[in-house]
Amino acid sequence: MSTPQSSAFEPLPRPQAALPAPSSLAEPVAEPAAAEPARKPRQRDPFFDNAKFFAILLVVAGHIIQNLRDIHFAHALYLFVYTFHMPVFIVITGYFTRRFTFAGGKARKLLTNVAVPYFVFETAYSTYHWAVGHAKFELSLLDPYYLTWFLMALFAWRLSTPVWQQIRFPILVAVVISLLSGMSQLPGTLEMNRVFGLVPFYVLGLFLKPEHFETLKKGWAAVLGALTMVGGFAVTYLFVDRHMATEWVYWRSGNPTLHVNNLVGTAMRLGLLVAATVLVLAFLSLVPRRQHWFTSLGSATLYAYLLHGFATKLADYYGWYHFAFLHTVLGVLAAGAAGALLATLLCTPPVRWLMRWALEPNMAWAFTALRRPKNYLYSGRRRRRAQAEPEHAG
Repeated sequence: MSTPQSSAFEPLPRPQAALPAPSSLAEPVAEPAAAEPARKPRQRDPFFDNAKFFAILLVVAGHIIQNLRDIHFAHALYLFVYTFHMPVFIVITGYFTRRFTFAGGKARKLLTNVAVPYFVFETAYSTYHWAVGHAKFELSLLDPYYLTWFLMALFAWRLSTPVWQQIRFPILVAVVISLLSGMSQLPGTLEMNRVFGLVPFYVLGLFLKPEHFETLKKGWAAVLGALTMVGGFAVTYLFVDRHMATEWVYWRSGNPTLHVNNLVGTAMRLGLLVAATVLVLAFLSLVPRRQHWFTSLGSATLYAYLLHGFATKLADYYGWYHFAFLHTVLGVLAAGAAGALLATLLCTPPVRWLMRWALEPNMAWAFTALRRPKNYLYSGRRRRRAQAEPEHAG
């Protein structure tokens, strides 16, 4: 059975410091009333880190081949991968956020591991676009630029977790919200179309159980998953690529922008939700179950996600995609392999050490103890005094 971990993009938690020993032998040490076996420390399930590692390879490789889509193979591969690669991360994130509350430091972690990186990289990408891309400098913290939309969406989804946990039919409600949100072109502020459009995957993850993933680890599931992935790409290459606009898989545009009526748009979105869910399950069924050399890298996918954009934008700014070789099937495969290598390097310990200040900042100085309303404190004091009076009277 799997054990709780951090969410999809988040790194390994820092080990907790050991409790201090008594300062002298004279100090008594309280002994447990009954001998209990020592609790084993929770271990990460390598399955999920492996899944995140292979998913980030797809993300980076997909961004690398984005400008090579004049090749039919590249466009079909891009469309196929984009159908499910972010839903994979969103489902895993939901699964490991199902116990999210605002207690126990989790609210602080939401700020330090999501809000702070969003501010840092939104500023960094806007500056990079101006300095290297020679564009007008624009910075809007409410309108995410490039890759940072996921952090904005993740922040909103996590805040909504207690609500989903109390709704009777949460997945159905999430699907309805997703379909309704596509009927209008919502403001780009806060990436509202993506936040609402992709929320069913987050809610699905919230309500998955360990036994569901154990089913995906069985041999027959891997065979079925392989057939599904091969069949999915074949259908995309032969049919979907020729009849569906790529904009659909971005989940950022409403039906008016896509020039379809609400009936067609709703059918398309429902079809994408089903197709993405099937492909997510097929992808997870193919993930290795055991520890491998790349397993630890899967705990640092946020680093690869947020940093690789500087390389892909640099290639775009300087026209590196103009080489004729890249616009061939072999060139597309080579570019995708380069993207996978880049993602791997960005997950390594040296990169994590160098960029920890931006993605895992130590901000204990910024927080204080939880403040409670004064009336709550006063009522608590009155309650304690009322309980103490009978004791004194006796």
